[in-house]
Amino acid sequence: MTDDTTQSPEAAASTDLVSLFNDMNAGTLGEKMGITFLEASPERIVATMPVAGNNQPYGLLHGGASVVLAETLGSVGAALHAGEGRIAVGLDINATHHRGARSGLVTGTATPLSLGRTLASYEVVITDEDGNRLCTSRITCLLRDTAPNAT
Repeated sequence: MTDDTTQSPEAAASTDLVSLFNDMNAGTLGEKMGITFLEASPERIVATMPVAGNNQPYGLLHGGASVVLAETLGSVGAALHAGEGRIAVGLDINATHHRGARSGLVTGTATPLSLGRTLASYEVVITDEDGNRLCTSRITCLLRDTAPNAT
């Protein structure tokens, strides 16, 4: 008989990263937006964000809020890919808004398009609770060495 509650080393590492990123969100724009990480690895980053508090005057999810979620996920993925001693700096982001949302949580899922030594690009798909695609975004980050004596 096997113990199904034991996590694989990869799943445990992802769980640790999710906790780390949720803790790092304190006091940041991500916290203000209500972003909560669910999965974190260089190959897949998933987080949710509430529509409430992130809407525009017509009651729909603000397009800028979707871009904040997309940039957060793509930047985290790029930083994980870059590795220790390196940082990810956003170069470009775009977004196409397919439909609106008025309530509930949206989920962003970032997957790599290209992972290189100096650049990382991610596609971020944002869906509503019914799985409808709300937004498709692409983010490209520059990967560089951390500056000496940087904190």
